[in-house]
Amino acid sequence: MPESNDILEIRQSVRQLCAKYGEDYWLQLDRDRGFPTEFVSELTQSGFLTVLIPEEYGGAGLGVYEASIIMEEVCRSGAHAGACHAQMYVMGSVLRHGSETQKKTYLPKIAAGELRLQSFGVTEPTTGTDTTSLKTMARRDGDNYIINGQKVWISRIEHSDLMVLLARTTDKKEVTKKTDGLSAFIVDVGAAVGNGLEIQPIESMINHHSCELFFDDLVLPKANLLGEEGKGFKVILDGMNAERILIGAECVGDGRYFIDKASAYARDRRVFGRPIGQNQGVQFPIARCYTEVEAAWLMVEKAAKMFDAGESCGAEANMAKMLASEASWHAGDVCMQTHGGFAFAKEYHIERKFRETRLYQIAPISTNLILSFIGEHVLDLPRSF
Repeated sequence: MPESNDILEIRQSVRQLCAKYGEDYWLQLDRDRGFPTEFVSELTQSGFLTVLIPEEYGGAGLGVYEASIIMEEVCRSGAHAGACHAQMYVMGSVLRHGSETQKKTYLPKIAAGELRLQSFGVTEPTTGTDTTSLKTMARRDGDNYIINGQKVWISRIEHSDLMVLLARTTDKKEVTKKTDGLSAFIVDVGAAVGNGLEIQPIESMINHHSCELFFDDLVLPKANLLGEEGKGFKVILDGMNAERILIGAECVGDGRYFIDKASAYARDRRVFGRPIGQNQGVQFPIARCYTEVEAAWLMVEKAAKMFDAGESCGAEANMAKMLASEASWHAGDVCMQTHGGFAFAKEYHIERKFRETRLYQIAPISTNLILSFIGEHVLDLPRSF
């Protein structure tokens, strides 16, 4: 089905913005481990990072579907959306579960670019995706909560003003359902650092700005509680579905980037007197990747529209992320193979994107955990763990 004029206009506008930040810009940031401050600022000021914020709070009031279009185009341009995508889905936690005071305090400033809400403090070293077993504790003390614990792989925290943090307010042994007793909090990062929060950057294979966090008697006012005490798992879960959909869209963008690159090179590169794309051994793998990426996009689109309609979409969000991440990884591999040795040269930019898209086989949820979710919750098979 052809896209509407509004969607085509969004695509064109994002492409024009991204064209100002070419692949050499991202290559240099990758070398320096730098943060794309100018890119993120312009993407925010142009309204693209705040599309999910309602108009009454200064945003565009659009849906996850439109946000998916934006993230897909960012990645297709050769940019690294991991530097900025969290503002969309983390903000949703405040929008759907925050008090009116919290929404009025934070959302207009996020929409205006005065505040960045770019971090989700969930993952821990010993629990990983087993979220309900996390050990970071928030102990009530009068009108405050005292936070102690540790988090890992918390991205963009050094470039964020706010973070949504998940911690236990009731020990897991004392709750009937393991998802109970978790609470979400809004953390003012600048105020917390040096006052109970220590941040340690993690060196990794991609420029994702991830860190380890250490909480030692960090004091948070009761007013920073997001949603109800003990019901934080629901706060996080809503954001996770949006996250999976948006990252699925980014993987589609990566896949289309690789297919564009591979097709162009296969048309231009001549060996033995003919373009290599004339050989079925080169042509067919690219065509197969195109088919896989387009099919993955249909699932991303379905999940996004279900999310926007308020329908339950946990299975669709997970399937979209899995199919798109696998399609992008396959497309990256074929793009590397098409370019041969030149694929390893940084000036061709492929190896950077190849590293970046590999992450999504693991994060924000691994492929195996998605399969276990589908097995248990869709196919009604016995729980595997």
